[in-house]
Amino acid sequence: MKEEEYFKRQIQLWGEETQSSLKNKKIAIIGCGGLGCSLALALGMSGIGEIHLVDFDNVSLHNIHRQIGFTLEDAGRSKSKTLAALITRKNPFAAVHSFDMDFASFRELGNRYNLILDATDNLPTRAQIDVYAKDTGTPWIYASVEEFNGQVCFFEKSDFRVFAISDHKPGGIAAPIVMHIGSLQANLALRYLAGLPVAKDKLYYLYFDEQGILVAQKFDMPKDTLL
Repeated sequence: MKEEEYFKRQIQLWGEETQSSLKNKKIAIIGCGGLGCSLALALGMSGIGEIHLVDFDNVSLHNIHRQIGFTLEDAGRSKSKTLAALITRKNPFAAVHSFDMDFASFRELGNRYNLILDATDNLPTRAQIDVYAKDTGTPWIYASVEEFNGQVCFFEKSDFRVFAISDHKPGGIAAPIVMHIGSLQANLALRYLAGLPVAKDKLYYLYFDEQGILVAQKFDMPKDTLL
């Protein structure tokens, strides 16, 4: 199997030099649930050289309807290991590693990345990611989904502390909005890694109103005064 044939359509998009540059990129996806599955599938087949998948949880039956990397046969298995195996089967050109642990343990490993992607479901962990990213000088992309809405932000110099950090438990959720938000997050990540322009420190908020119209709003995030 030739890489040129595997990535043919992307090479048509931005050329062999840009595609080849992705081999030298290393990313971490924190969380292998709904967003994590969507990100892993979108970015795992893009040509990024090394991908680390982090999650301490196992697949539950109620996960599978929106976590597109898993099947019924995966119930009870490690999310990070199962997802890593799937990406490896789909793309032999990426080095995919699983970390069956929480983020607090993962950050102690001291790994360094070109980009970190948040695919968690709680604010305290995201706050930890923000501190870790700023301490290591690593950009990261935040995303969250609940019910029929979601938000995404490429954090570089903005202040994550504007969010009220609480142990908020997410409500119900529809599967398509997870993939929709995951797609936006993955597009920002891939553009950045490919050297294309990306708007940073801008919060995208997408939701469906009472008439079922998709509304997309953009907000400039305040800068972190401690930087």
